[in-house]
Amino acid sequence: MPQYKAPLRDMRFLLNEVFDYTSHYASLSNGADATPDMVEAILEGAATFCEEVLAPLNLSGDQEGCHFDNGVVTTPKGFKEAYAEYVAGGWQGLSHPTEYGGQGLPMSLNLLKSEMMGTANWSFTMYPGLSLGCMNTVFQFGSTEQKNTYMPPLVSGEWTGTMCLTEPQCGTDLGQVKTKAEPQADGTYKISGTKIFISAGEHDLAANIVHIVLARLPDAPKGTRGISLFIVPKFVVNKDGSLGARNPVVCGSIEHKMGIRASATAVLNFDEAVGYMIAEPNKGLEAMFTFMNTARIGTAVQGVAHAELSYQGALPYAKERRSMRALSGKKDADHSADALIWHADVRRMLLTQKAVAEGGRAMIYNAAKIADRMVNAVAEGKPDDYERYDNELGFFTPILKGFLTEMGLEAANLGMQVFGGHGYIKEHGMEQIARDARISTLYEGTTGIQALDLLGRKVLLQTKGKCVREFTGEMLGFAKSHLLDGGPLGKMARSVAKRAIQWNVLTTRIMLRAAKDRDVVSSASADYLMYSGFVMMGYYWALQAKKATELLASGKGKESAEFYKAKIQTAEFYFERMLPRADGHKQSMLAPTSALMQMDNEHFSFN
Repeated sequence: MPQYKAPLRDMRFLLNEVFDYTSHYASLSNGADATPDMVEAILEGAATFCEEVLAPLNLSGDQEGCHFDNGVVTTPKGFKEAYAEYVAGGWQGLSHPTEYGGQGLPMSLNLLKSEMMGTANWSFTMYPGLSLGCMNTVFQFGSTEQKNTYMPPLVSGEWTGTMCLTEPQCGTDLGQVKTKAEPQADGTYKISGTKIFISAGEHDLAANIVHIVLARLPDAPKGTRGISLFIVPKFVVNKDGSLGARNPVVCGSIEHKMGIRASATAVLNFDEAVGYMIAEPNKGLEAMFTFMNTARIGTAVQGVAHAELSYQGALPYAKERRSMRALSGKKDADHSADALIWHADVRRMLLTQKAVAEGGRAMIYNAAKIADRMVNAVAEGKPDDYERYDNELGFFTPILKGFLTEMGLEAANLGMQVFGGHGYIKEHGMEQIARDARISTLYEGTTGIQALDLLGRKVLLQTKGKCVREFTGEMLGFAKSHLLDGGPLGKMARSVAKRAIQWNVLTTRIMLRAAKDRDVVSSASADYLMYSGFVMMGYYWALQAKKATELLASGKGKESAEFYKAKIQTAEFYFERMLPRADGHKQSMLAPTSALMQMDNEHFSFN
């Protein structure tokens, strides 16, 4: 099993040297306490908790899984104690308002903590992680009474929360939601229906679980325009904040899953459960999606987490395991065979994992700055700024979620490949990483849904290509400063400039084709997303190479010279070996839709 070690050196490189988070935090109304010393203390404390408490439970939690008995869910051995330590450490309230017991720090600090937790033990991280959407919704749309009732125990972690959206007959298409909400004379509602795929929907870690539920009023319009949002606690909360009667929200079963087996994915049956409306009637979907961009960034972290953990497992094995001689000649003369790491193809796999983990981390850390500004705009009452940052983040999120989870899954599979047949054996832990990674491309919207959101909604419908033009303008601004440079950086800058122009041209071509053939949007979207991801990651690798080059030249980073050299070399690998994949996606997205649509439905057959 990989022995997780928090990648603090790389995290510090991005925070302090590439993205200047110190100045960023100083510009935020809630950033005064996020001093370099405070950030360092949080990084160190979270790393210790993840390495010493969560990581040791990852393999055992997968092997044991959750237990279900007549509606009661018990988490694997050690999870309850680990969660109590998590709560005692105040980790849940890191980035939540001080008036509800939180520490009021910028949102990005919670993301840094979540990355380490998710890498150490993604199944465990699901339990407190699912509370964030619940908390954000209550904080943004709840009444004063609702906030005072639910926010303090959610912020402390004493209670957890869920988002109950999906039903047996509908997944992404929430217009098909059937759960009913019957108004009562006392202002409450009776909620009845079944919700499926509810992560952390039932467990033994917290005293109460607060469900945020989509349901329909009796006179609601059909489709998405007729969906309202309700708070439905597992235990009804008394006026004094104590827990009252058990609400008729019953766990009918938990799913037997391919991965994240220590995370309970519940089927919840609501049988006239007491609910409280949040937000306006028939506008529940709008309220739910308010923080969807930040939720999708949280899922994108899983791509980085599994790439990092698989790399941490594969690298020591490649250095220790011996097989054959390197094609370029004997490397380990004292042994009968050379270590795997001397074989070029093994190095390709390791460098791919490293490039995905570190390139994806850079993409997410930049997006986290935008999320900080978006939340700050809400706090300062600046709706125009909020809309601007929300739109900017909206462009990033489908790329981050779709591309990084696909690449994280690839990296996890490569980790198994480095181990060969041993990678398929449970005790090594590599196959668990691949199984755990698989869900990341499915929840919060499949890759196909993210692709349609990017191309159909964000690029074509909402901005008519403006979001691409703005981002590629930033790419070109960087490239112009280094086009004439020699060495690796100049070569990367010229590639960044070429891809920026190409991305705009491709967007325009698809827009013109889609005006005549609407199926183009769907047929091209997945390749468009992957193309966008490869190009975007290339830009962030160029930024890292630039900073590493500057620090090496200045002589200020003598103690980190090897780290900076490795950054530049990994960036070179990315530009030479991974970025060219964008060309295949370019060719595929421009192919005619006829190859997809010409076959009659009846001809799709296995006979």
